[in-house]
Amino acid sequence: MEADRPPRDPSAPNRPRKGTKQQAVLTLLRREEGATIAQVMEATGWAQHTVRGCLAGLKKKGHTAEVLERVRQVGPGAQGTKGSYSVSRIGGGQG
Repeated sequence: MEADRPPRDPSAPNRPRKGTKQQAVLTLLRREEGATIAQVMEATGWAQHTVRGCLAGLKKKGHTAEVLERVRQVGPGAQGTKGSYSVSRIGGGQG
């Protein structure tokens, strides 16, 4: 900790620094239309499993995500779910 920085108030909520990837994720998820994992991947450059881990971490920090829409795209012969996605949005909690 730097000497010229005042001590942090432990009762103050944690807020991500501006310009970080976590802030970009929160901004996308706070939009009225929400965001898909693909949109978060594009905005951050992260892999799908990293985005899912970030969303799980946000949940642990008290953010609640609601699923606005689930789109299931089934291939020929009703096999596979490639192309399926969900649209989520942060609501309640600290978000």
